[in-house]
Amino acid sequence: MPDYRSDSVPADLDGLVTLAHVIYALHAFAVVSGIVGSATVIGSFVASLPSILAVVLNYMKRSAVRGTWLESHFRWQIRTFWFALLWIFVAVGMVFTLIGIPFALVLIGVATLWIIYRVIRGWLNLLDRSVMPMPEA
Repeated sequence: MPDYRSDSVPADLDGLVTLAHVIYALHAFAVVSGIVGSATVIGSFVASLPSILAVVLNYMKRSAVRGTWLESHFRWQIRTFWFALLWIFVAVGMVFTLIGIPFALVLIGVATLWIIYRVIRGWLNLLDRSVMPMPEA
């Protein structure tokens, strides 16, 4: 993993740090909407305008953070979105079989907790200016 120095933030990264906070806030809003609304958390996370806007912002500014400690946060946010979408497709596939319905419900529950965990952990690490773990390429 690249050695990022997160103890200081150059002035040109301040706006990108703020953007990362906004993206976590958009994802958190989608999670809360799923909790208090009629949708599921995972459904709200991948299908609501705040989360879609967040992932679009991630892709638009991804090159600007490349090589910095913020790159790990952008990758974390993007992967959270796409894996949540994957879990929805797997759960929907399970629903098509009667035997798979209980497993689909468990998968949706586990994916919901996973999303909440990733939004909270990522945002707390961003507040601490810590690097997120990144898989080896």
